Amino acid sequence: MDTIATRDAQRSHGMRVHPHHMQAAWKDVVSEGDQLARDASLADKSSIVCRTGQLMLASGTGAWRVRDSMNRVARILGLTVHVDLSLLSIECTCIQGHESFSEVVSLPTTGVNTHRIWLMEDYVREVEAHGSQLTVRDFHKMLDVVERSTPDYTLWQLGLAAGSACGAFVFLLGGGPVEMLCAFVGAGLGNLVRASMLRRRLGQFSCIACGVAVACVCYLLALLGLSRLDPTALAHEAGYIGAILFVIPGFPLITAGLDIAKLDMRSGIERLVYAMAVIVLATLMGWLVAEVVGLSPDDFQPLGLGPAALTLLRVAMSFVGVFGFSVMFNSPVQMAATAGVIGAVSNTLRLTLVDLPSLLPGLGLAAGCPPEAAAFLGAIVSGLLAHLAERWTSYPRISLTVPSIVIMVPGLYLYRAMYYMCVFDTASMLSWFVRAVLIVAFLPVGLGIARTLTDPRWRKTS
Repeated sequence: MDTIATRDAQRSHGMRVHPHHMQAAWKDVVSEGDQLARDASLADKSSIVCRTGQLMLASGTGAWRVRDSMNRVARILGLTVHVDLSLLSIECTCIQGHESFSEVVSLPTTGVNTHRIWLMEDYVREVEAHGSQLTVRDFHKMLDVVERSTPDYTLWQLGLAAGSACGAFVFLLGGGPVEMLCAFVGAGLGNLVRASMLRRRLGQFSCIACGVAVACVCYLLALLGLSRLDPTALAHEAGYIGAILFVIPGFPLITAGLDIAKLDMRSGIERLVYAMAVIVLATLMGWLVAEVVGLSPDDFQPLGLGPAALTLLRVAMSFVGVFGFSVMFNSPVQMAATAGVIGAVSNTLRLTLVDLPSLLPGLGLAAGCPPEAAAFLGAIVSGLLAHLAERWTSYPRISLTVPSIVIMVPGLYLYRAMYYMCVFDTASMLSWFVRAVLIVAFLPVGLGIARTLTDPRWRKTS
């Protein structure tokens, strides 16, 4: 018995000490650290290229950008590389003359860090400018700086950003001050819980489930608190959907479409499956809480705003929403503000096109632009404005375009589709689901067209 207990204790101790995903000790991999990188061994060059790709992939950017960064570094080192990318791993073969060296690197989890994308873009530009003068150790020191970069925001700042973004999102969906305030409370506390769990390296899906549950419950508690002051507040239950929209995986959804557009099928399909898994989990948790407390996804009550006031508020709320989501993606303040301006223009245009008959009754239009076509045009505008901003700043384009259209992802449609599926209303489920899928599909298509028009490297296959 003592032997069995001792073995169990050793096994438990070993599980605590050794992580499931083993971290690569890059300083131990390098054999000729003080030699110029261009003259180093093929294995040392491969470590530089693979670590570059690993840090880019860990930032959440798309496969095309990861491969592009690896190619640019490889050219400086005199290598030819062939790369196969997935959501969490890179298989790379480096070729130099008659020699070849294959290497595989992987990540323990996925996430989004736009500040790291920016740092990696600066690193690649530095390599292209001075790479021939750098040693192998110099390369890894530069990559160490990127890898050791800490989050720009505290947990409370992330909670505030999520609350502001979701409160703005609720207004854009048609909600009023009561729904916005309760969504601010619910989403803020929900994201605070999720972010604190993620920083403790707990399972990502467990963090999402707990964050959504806390957001829904806190929304209802805030609503009950307001009902003590205003008994009519309980009529604003529909806004609880907005409290969970901070977990909608807009970045993976958009990059999945862009990857597929560039025929990076493995990466694109895996990102799409991951995004759908997050959506299913979040909407199921939202439905479960709704069933327990007896809520249903009703329509928002009319706000009674005039066309001018509504348009101005849409501009302001679009900026706040995109800014908040950018902060959640760890964008620096100026980068988040730039994305916010782009999103304010493109999202307001999208909403205006949909509501054109009511905003401009003098035109005599029978119907507005279909939401799918409006999302497509909004994404194109975001892409074109991001191209202009990229010329004036050093911000990576993807750090501006994706946050600016995340607010266009139809989280409300996706939730309603899941809700009606759970209550076996198949007709309503299909209606909401098909519309959501079409809008989500048109967003990366719009970005892809804008990128094709403005970037010669993107529109060519090689």
